[in-house]
Amino acid sequence: MTHLKEGDKAPRFSGKDQSGNTIGLDDYKGKKLVVYFYPKDDTPGCTAEACNFRDNYQELRNAGYEILGVSADSAAKHQKFIAKYSLPFPLIADEEKEVIEAFGVWGKKKFMGREYDGIHRETFVINEEGVIEKVIHKVKTKDATAQILE
Repeated sequence: MTHLKEGDKAPRFSGKDQSGNTIGLDDYKGKKLVVYFYPKDDTPGCTAEACNFRDNYQELRNAGYEILGVSADSAAKHQKFIAKYSLPFPLIADEEKEVIEAFGVWGKKKFMGREYDGIHRETFVINEEGVIEKVIHKVKTKDATAQILE
């Protein structure tokens, strides 16, 4: 699991979003950033989380936050996911798992008695100076925004 904790400097990262644009930590200098990692586009939990951010997007923006989702899905899958649910924020297509591994969210998981490697659903709140203010390990997919704002 993640080795990053509150007070740590966020890893400097960059990756391609759904449109092929390079996005990285440096693009958010001077802004508060929520980087959320999720297993897979268009699955029940991941959709609930993304839609919670979508539905509360203006409230998050009013509080000064930018949102950035990251999974190992392709840019094409991200484009479909964004279009299907009208998501107003970018998603990094981290197929090489560089950002995922930099944040330490790749590892052993268990589901229905089966163990496998995968992305752990975690959220990192990064302040204007690039320091991690909050790490949410137990994300409530239908209430993700409230966990950030509390």
